[in-house]
Amino acid sequence: MRPATLEEYVGQEEILRAVEKLLQRPPSMILWGPPGCGKTTLARLVAQKTGLHFVQFSAVTSGVKDVKEAIEQARWRRANENKGTVLFVDEIHRFNRAQQDAFLAPIEDGTIVLIGATTENPSFEVNAPLLSRCRVFTLKGLTREQVLTILERAVARVGVAPEAGALDAIADLAGGDARSALNLLEMCGMQVTAAAVKEMAQRRTILYDKDRDQHYDTVSAFIKSMRGSDADAALYWMARMLEGGEDPMFIARRIVIFASEDVGNADPRGLMIAVAAKDAVEFIGLPEGFYPLAQAVTYLSTAPKSNASGEAYKAAKADVEKFPAEPVPLHLRNAATGLMKASGYGQGYEYAHDRPGAVVSHGHRPPNVEGRAYYSPADRGYEITIRKLMEERKKRS
Repeated sequence: MRPATLEEYVGQEEILRAVEKLLQRPPSMILWGPPGCGKTTLARLVAQKTGLHFVQFSAVTSGVKDVKEAIEQARWRRANENKGTVLFVDEIHRFNRAQQDAFLAPIEDGTIVLIGATTENPSFEVNAPLLSRCRVFTLKGLTREQVLTILERAVARVGVAPEAGALDAIADLAGGDARSALNLLEMCGMQVTAAAVKEMAQRRTILYDKDRDQHYDTVSAFIKSMRGSDADAALYWMARMLEGGEDPMFIARRIVIFASEDVGNADPRGLMIAVAAKDAVEFIGLPEGFYPLAQAVTYLSTAPKSNASGEAYKAAKADVEKFPAEPVPLHLRNAATGLMKASGYGQGYEYAHDRPGAVVSHGHRPPNVEGRAYYSPADRGYEITIRKLMEERKKRS
């Protein structure tokens, strides 16, 4: 079912236009995108269009020996047949640094045009020397309409008459993955009906991994949705994580961090609710654990937001780095012995509870950093009250 020409290729229009401009002298490239978006097909079509010999192997089942053999064959082909080689490596991110380094010299001297395919971010999974020698093209998951086009072509090619709505059901289940859609169509056999589709796809597989890009991208969307006060979006991303098999305690920990980092003193109850949700999930587990998580997510998403406490700490940390060894002022030191008292420890210290409004006249920091403001409460939620309290203290001191 692979397209025979670039004109038949479905989707990735921007990438196609860019690649077509390079076909006179194709560079080595990394094709980065989700499963079933057309990476392998595009590599084959590039080789076909340029007249280069196409060699394919997978990093899952191949090693350095296979790489070296393929490169030697490409070198012979170039010397004896005056024909270049497209070396296509599927799942290139699974090769280690030494294996990836084996491609550097043959790319440099023109022995091969390397096309690597990966579902993982090449910035992290492909080493820098190899990455610098390749153009990176980012492919997207196919749209529902594009998957539907591929399915319609497939049934026309094999002469199957699908029941109305059956192909739509497959396209909905495929999640932008053409391979998944075609596999599901094949499983239905000659009877492509809505009932057959439902039977073959008992439950749609959610595209989610717990230790790679999908993990980090999804939790990023989750946090940013809560930060943007979009409770519905936050619940959606949380459901994606939970249904994809994410550890609920990982989600709970992110919620606790968010409660302090992004809500803070704008609503001090947020941290209590987040910690309570974490404890509840730890106590009851799944499946019911989604209840306290959802409660915390909706509360924190709709709460007033402030990152003032975290920013205040960063400012204080900057002063600590600038003045790392400032001595503690004598009046703040505890005079535990007579000698310490005679040395001035505790001298001039004012006990706050003996002062009007519990406000003292002396400072509490070394001279070099005394008076520097770190904490600036936001004008939202409870921090409005905190700001007023701070202003009153300043007037009295």
